Amino acid sequence: MTELSTKFNPAEVEAGRYEKWLEADVFKPSGDVNAEPYSIVIPPPNVTGKLHLGHAWDTTLQDMIIRQKRMQGFDTLWLPGMDHAGIATQAKVEERLREQGITRYDLGREKFIEKVWEWKDEYASTIKEQWGKLGLSLDYSRERFTLDAGLSEAVRKVFVDLYNKGLIYRAEYIINWDPAARTALSDIEVIHKDVEGAFYHMTYDLENGQGTLEVATTRPETMFGDTAVAVNPEDPRYKDLIGQNVILPLVNKAIPIVGDEHADPEFGTGVVKITPAHDPNDFEVGRRHDLPQVNVMNADGTMNELAGDFAGMDRFAARKAVVKALEEKGHLVKVEPMVHSVGHSERTGVPVEPRLSTQWFVKMEELSKKAIENQATEDRVNFFPDRFNDTFIQWMENVHDWVISRQLWWGHQIPAWYHNETGEMYVGMDAPADAENWTQDEDVLDTWFSSALWPFSTMGWPDTEAKDFKRYYPTNTLVTGYDIIFFWVSRMIFQALEFTDERPFKDVLMHGLIRDESGRKMSKSLGNGIDPMDVIEKYGADALRWFLSNGSAPGQDVRFSYEKMDASWNFINKIWNVSRYIIMNNEGLTLEDIQANLEKVANKEAGNVTDRWILTRLNETIERVTENFDKFEFGEAGRALYNFIWDEFADWYIELTKEVLYGEDETEKEVTRSVLTHVLDQILRLLHPIMPFVTEEIFENIPHTEETLVTAKYPQVRSEFDDAQAAQGVEVLKEVIRSVRNSRAEVNVAPSKAITILIKTKTPEIEEFFKANENYLRRFTNPEVLEISSDVDAPAQAMSAVITDAEIYLPLADLINVEDEIARLNKELAKWQKELDMVGKKLANEKFVANAKPEVVEKEKEKQADYQEKFNATKERIEQLESL
Repeated sequence: MTELSTKFNPAEVEAGRYEKWLEADVFKPSGDVNAEPYSIVIPPPNVTGKLHLGHAWDTTLQDMIIRQKRMQGFDTLWLPGMDHAGIATQAKVEERLREQGITRYDLGREKFIEKVWEWKDEYASTIKEQWGKLGLSLDYSRERFTLDAGLSEAVRKVFVDLYNKGLIYRAEYIINWDPAARTALSDIEVIHKDVEGAFYHMTYDLENGQGTLEVATTRPETMFGDTAVAVNPEDPRYKDLIGQNVILPLVNKAIPIVGDEHADPEFGTGVVKITPAHDPNDFEVGRRHDLPQVNVMNADGTMNELAGDFAGMDRFAARKAVVKALEEKGHLVKVEPMVHSVGHSERTGVPVEPRLSTQWFVKMEELSKKAIENQATEDRVNFFPDRFNDTFIQWMENVHDWVISRQLWWGHQIPAWYHNETGEMYVGMDAPADAENWTQDEDVLDTWFSSALWPFSTMGWPDTEAKDFKRYYPTNTLVTGYDIIFFWVSRMIFQALEFTDERPFKDVLMHGLIRDESGRKMSKSLGNGIDPMDVIEKYGADALRWFLSNGSAPGQDVRFSYEKMDASWNFINKIWNVSRYIIMNNEGLTLEDIQANLEKVANKEAGNVTDRWILTRLNETIERVTENFDKFEFGEAGRALYNFIWDEFADWYIELTKEVLYGEDETEKEVTRSVLTHVLDQILRLLHPIMPFVTEEIFENIPHTEETLVTAKYPQVRSEFDDAQAAQGVEVLKEVIRSVRNSRAEVNVAPSKAITILIKTKTPEIEEFFKANENYLRRFTNPEVLEISSDVDAPAQAMSAVITDAEIYLPLADLINVEDEIARLNKELAKWQKELDMVGKKLANEKFVANAKPEVVEKEKEKQADYQEKFNATKERIEQLESL
């Protein structure tokens, strides 16, 4: 036990603490086979760089959940790991190589992969260091990486099994192509942005010389891949032309006119150029009419040899050149400026190119159907907030086949081989026996393919007898941002159902995005990003965690501000100072003393009304915090903790205890010191999941038997401490003290000036209570005269206040203006009317009365009666003053 410093210093408190926890091995599962297992797998951060505030938020919420469950006696596993993040990591490494003047092609595949592993090791080390700074209670002995041997085996098995079931196929389709990364992208890796463009109207001459057709396109550079023009077969303007040919401008090649419903007579000219290799709709038209598929672009977005004079030009430069050539040849009708939505690569930011390509796909119809049906069963995945279930269902109902191949080098290479002579394809877990005669597919799998297996591949699957898989799968909770519900959450669900016949997790807590103070998304381009490590350096990890835990409700975004960080630090500083005060006052007090004294308080053999009040409030706080944690309503849990710790414990109870601690009764002092220490102990346990560092530091300085708060017992409601009468009594006592202080302030009477205080009681019980606790009234209201009676006569010129079961009068004749007092009381009257309206509306709501717990309804009725009494008494006092 060491004495707490006079000033809270987060750097001092946090230094070395994480290493102590790791040395003590307290983050591993308990191994108690009788305990209920509880597991979380960390959403694996990409090894592309340092963690940002969003990661800090995400992992803080997970740590809070796992720390609380660990303290509640669950056999907890929080499994860490990282994602190889194929396209993102490869792009970063290629960028670094470009700065050195080399490309991946200069190195070759093997040497390039070595460079990426070096990058991975560098950033994985940084990420783990940041996890430590945040205080994350991860079991590092089980750390996984999406490219490690076990996970790679799981990926191969899933691929091979889906292929053998006919759910993975290889085909030539129009896909989203990233010309910068030179790889295919899935639909959800494409971000649509409105950009300024144009409709280019141009003419195609009829081959028979009998006129022209006008077409409009946003991408004239693709015209070299046109293999037809389409008109609607019902369009009277053109239906007689179906079967004839037009001459493709600049190329002078004849292409047919086909009739297809894709051509909308109401849109543009009603004539559409068909480029099957460069447009998904045109691709379908081409398949219906058996048209050739002509790809006119290279992988890097430049035009290929089929573009003739424009070969080698960048696609956008070619667009300008083609338009100029059309104008010179007399084929350009007009250029119509427009703003249209263009897909951009999520990773590289460049406009994607719809491109015909041979790729691997997952057939989604059967997999999505199973996932949708599961959401109607008891084994559904529970989304928090529930509205994201609808988002999930809608996406699964409309999902396209998933393109899973990527033209990258970093990732899981597709387990397919092609025979060097026959071209025969083999798909399997391992290379064919005569491997020298086969060449493996060069493509790698989409990063999300391996990430989709994360909850079970990390547990040892495909070995279904693996200890962790049997013990901790399915996992309990997934915490993640709503922005990756399609990328990751959906895919984990359908892959888990397909391969384990179980949901991958019971609950999904969706949080929002961290935004800046103005509500803008944090980004490099805006320069408004905040490094969580900088925040920790200034305020400490606990203050950051407290802010993040209380920032918003599930599913909502949160705004970061340094003002909020100041408030977080101030709250911890308050806890620190309160703790110092208590520790200084409990010298020589043993755990046995505390327990014995608490038992006496519970049995009403010792302790005063304030002791019983704070223990009752503690019970209510434990119940509220636990209930809100279970619902992932961490903001509500935080509010309950803050109100109890700052308002009730620090500002009221500690002040009220001074009446005892500064008194002469040593026995009573020891009881109060015991209650103070016990409540502090319980507060530290409640707070520990949120702010682990400072709570552990303080905990070491109060009597306890546990080695660390990490594995200490979480607070539970102790019914023996419930005392509704004491709780109600102290609330009324607080009302008296507050009202006297407020009245003094109204007329600028200093607290040090003794005054006359008259309390008119309305029940024998309240009169008895006030008289029994007169010492508190005298200490905190400083009366010269204190009269407590049902017979008090209301003085003509006095300030008054209405409280529960009593009225207070302060006869300050020289200082009171009757008109001002009436005005003040009218404001009070309006306040009570507002309260009555609110509670009346609630009780008039049949749905509320029918569905709420009986005790909740009864509490509202009690409030209504109390407000009505206060309203009536205030009104009576106004009438009394008005009659003067």
